[in-house]
Amino acid sequence: MAERRRRTRTLSEEEAPDIERLKERLDMLDQRLDNIDSMITAVAERVMSQPVTLNITCPQCGKNIEIAIIGDEKPQR
Repeated sequence: MAERRRRTRTLSEEEAPDIERLKERLDMLDQRLDNIDSMITAVAERVMSQPVTLNITCPQCGKNIEIAIIGDEKPQR
C-alpha cells in the first residue's frame, strides 16, 4: 500500500509541470479569444452605426463590384 502511494505521488509530481503548462496555454487561448471577440464586436458596432462599403474588382471581367453593408441601430443614449 505504501508503494502504491509512492507511485501516485511520483506520477503527480511528474505531471505537475505538464498540467501547469496546459493551464498557461488555456489562459493564453482564452485571452486571444477575448481579443478576437472585442475586435468583432467593434466591427459589428461600426457597421450598425454607419455604412461600410467594400469595392472589389472581378478578376475575370475586370468590373468593379460595390458591396454596401448598412445597419439599422437605434441610438442608445
